[in-house]
Amino acid sequence: MSTAIKSLTTVYHRIFGTVERIADAWLLGLLARFAFAAVLWGYFLNSAQTKVGDGLFGFFSIQPGAYYQIAYPAVEAAGGDIGAVSFFPWGLMVVLGTYAEFILPLLIVIGLFSRLAALGMIGFILVQTFVDITVHQIGAEAVGSLFDRFPDAVIADQRLLWVIPLAVVVLKGPGLLSVDAVLGRRRFNTATPLHAQA
Repeated sequence: MSTAIKSLTTVYHRIFGTVERIADAWLLGLLARFAFAAVLWGYFLNSAQTKVGDGLFGFFSIQPGAYYQIAYPAVEAAGGDIGAVSFFPWGLMVVLGTYAEFILPLLIVIGLFSRLAALGMIGFILVQTFVDITVHQIGAEAVGSLFDRFPDAVIADQRLLWVIPLAVVVLKGPGLLSVDAVLGRRRFNTATPLHAQA
């Protein structure tokens, strides 16, 4: 009996060890970026578009709604007058937050500066969560709780699941199907002398 269990364990470890070795370098990062693109890229792109004007030149125009979404306490303190909101720190936060919502997801999806972009998105999600809870004061039912039997709380459950693929990219990289991998191969090929490649 123990010989059969030992044989099964050996076969199990060989199979999944081989799968892990083959897939580790390219699959995890690719799957994490695919999940992010499929589930969250449209969400962040839509959210970012509500903060800028229409058209090509509108992209460079931060709309009042961005201030209400990101810096509501400062807008409220200024009596609703966006022009009275100081640029530092509030206006700067609005500008950086708005363009980060465009740029960081794009970098993750194409796999360029992926680890840094994913780390930035994790920070973005944490700040977004803090603002939702403290500034927008969403209700306890939307915040939810971890380790309960309800898997659909907007904050506790969903945002934790948002962060996991990003953490995979930070820890494992974007995978071989990424701009980072192409640039890395190009740099390696340039740095390697011709006689070493033969």
